Amino acid sequence: MEVILGSSAAFAAAPSFAVSNSRRNPSAFSSEVLLLNHFPARESGSRLCWCLKSKVRNTAICFSSQSPDRSNGYKNVLQSLWWLDKRFVLHCSFFMLKIGRTPRLRKFSISLRKALKRAERFNNFVPAFSLHLIVGVMLVMTLGATVTKTPSLALSEENLLFLEAWRAIDRAYVDKTFNGQSWFRYRENALREEPMNSREETYAAIRKMVATLGDPFTRFLEPKKFKSLRSGTRSTLTGVGLSIGYPKKDQSDSGLVVVSAALGGPAYKAGVSSGDLILAIDDTSAESMEIYDAAERLQGPEGSKVDLTVRHGSETRHLSLVREKVILNPVKSRVCKTSGLGEDGPLVGYIKLTSFSQNASGSVREAIKTLRENNVNSFILDLRDNSGGLFPEGVEIAKIWLDKGVIVYICDSRGVRDIYETDGSNAAAASEPLVVLVNKGTASASEILAGALKDNKRAVLVGEPTYGKGKIQSVFELSDGSGLAVTVARYETPAHTDIDKVGIIPDHPLPVSFPKDEDSFCGCLQDPASACYLNRVELFSR
Repeated sequence: MEVILGSSAAFAAAPSFAVSNSRRNPSAFSSEVLLLNHFPARESGSRLCWCLKSKVRNTAICFSSQSPDRSNGYKNVLQSLWWLDKRFVLHCSFFMLKIGRTPRLRKFSISLRKALKRAERFNNFVPAFSLHLIVGVMLVMTLGATVTKTPSLALSEENLLFLEAWRAIDRAYVDKTFNGQSWFRYRENALREEPMNSREETYAAIRKMVATLGDPFTRFLEPKKFKSLRSGTRSTLTGVGLSIGYPKKDQSDSGLVVVSAALGGPAYKAGVSSGDLILAIDDTSAESMEIYDAAERLQGPEGSKVDLTVRHGSETRHLSLVREKVILNPVKSRVCKTSGLGEDGPLVGYIKLTSFSQNASGSVREAIKTLRENNVNSFILDLRDNSGGLFPEGVEIAKIWLDKGVIVYICDSRGVRDIYETDGSNAAAASEPLVVLVNKGTASASEILAGALKDNKRAVLVGEPTYGKGKIQSVFELSDGSGLAVTVARYETPAHTDIDKVGIIPDHPLPVSFPKDEDSFCGCLQDPASACYLNRVELFSR
């Protein structure tokens, strides 16, 4: 047996180590080995060559190293060889093991001698054929494990799209346990087992992956649905003017819940209101329908018709609505006179905020400026049936009303991750009395704003408990135009209240008959004989 260790030009193209068994030899492990330090070293610059010879000439084991790393090279080689460690890779007729080198060759030779003595004892009990069979089986198992840990090097375009979606969730999803599963293992299994030969098959694989999270707000959106979602943050859309959501988990209802109906829209004019249940859209049951699928069905060309089956309480109605362009002007405002002192009575500035769309905060600032020019000395901010929208707009509008304080805590599974607060530099109306109107259609970004104003004791909340959506989603566009809505965090109000599925409890209730449009609202403040009359002093008191 001959063992050669060295770094010579002959091994320039070799791997870090190579082990070759040129001929079958039953006594390969029974040879006596002369230690390295029994031979003089031949040194030429930085190149070394050490030779070991035994009684057996038919078998050669060669080691070569080109690595410049001299840290901890040989000390684990024997264990790797003996157990056929998973770092082996089969190449032609060689076994190759990538590992560093070290100048401590004396220690290596001592370890080599001990290992071969153990091998000699092992060979007395195990025939050579059995040994080769065991080595072969172990090698196959090792190679199999190595291959399964790494996806195919030739990833298809469909595989790459799947991986793009996987990475977006991996980086952003709030629950880093991914609903109690190994997210990396899921990726490997899906690439190996899920069919991805067409775009539809890839979409199905992504939807299946997302479903394992068990989160109804984390969704995969095909290109048309992704475009529909984005249109919800713009100023106009063509449809029936409904904002929809899923029923709460503690409710036995099946279908989709109406969060809010846009004022003046087709659904609003047909009497659809927040809390109603949509049972079917165009004769297609909404029992297991996704909200993005429903949104796509509700929108369509201007003048086209859509049929809805809606349940209000115990009453079920069948409605035929004509789609029209719904202008989503997020802010409406007007001056309301109050009773007492005639024309000289206090003036209240009423602001109706319908959504947190792009530049909603700028529109609120403009409304405040206009109302102040009309000498109002208090404000009412109406967030009823406001289903939310862009999170940053909710934070910016909170800054308008606060001189300082925390707006919202952003949390993940480990606790508070981020804090949004204000120092008052962006305040525009931080001192006037403020009332915020809420109802069960007040959701998401609206709840962030309402919670910030209540917990900082800046406003009095009047109405009914809010919807209770305490999670924040971010939207990620994929390379083919599809996208993901991913739950990236949950939030807590400044008082560390988690309102998810609970909502925000108001300070005072509103009369059931209290109107939602601004014209009728002002009448309830001015006319003491009205059934919805609210005394200004009582309204603004805590």
